[in-house]
Amino acid sequence: MPLDDELLNRVTWKIPNALALVGSRSGDERNGMTTSWITQLSMEPVLIGIGVDNSAVTHRLISEGGCFTVNFWDADDTRVFVKFSKPASYDDAEGTLNGRAVREATTGAPVFDEAIAWVDCEVRQAHDLGTHTLFIGEVVDAAIDDDDARPASMSDTRMKYGGVKRGGH
Repeated sequence: MPLDDELLNRVTWKIPNALALVGSRSGDERNGMTTSWITQLSMEPVLIGIGVDNSAVTHRLISEGGCFTVNFWDADDTRVFVKFSKPASYDDAEGTLNGRAVREATTGAPVFDEAIAWVDCEVRQAHDLGTHTLFIGEVVDAAIDDDDARPASMSDTRMKYGGVKRGGH
């Protein structure tokens, strides 16, 4: 008997997930994307894995640019994640993505000035896993800007992501 799609969605939504913005860049094109599929995969070297939808702008930019940042946000300021659920608009004159100030990380990928902590990663592997690709990046730079703030997680919002494909995603 096949598993019920709604049950799969409800169960996978219970997986505790961090919520962060992924910065990506290829040439002069930059993007920021909300993600909840983030995990550390190794200690030597320090590797971070992120799952990115194969149809996303961020997927193309990471594939071409070979780098990404993971920007952790204060749990008390989760409204930012809605603004980055679709491709972002970069303003070169202001140095902003969707109006949020960014600067270049060591790899050239964008780091958000408001991030409470961030990691900058060079892609070491990419694995197409169906609807998403697991990008594995080696951490080449990192910082903590607010060590007392609690990083946002999916449970801090009404957002749901995972399970089986639904309308619109």
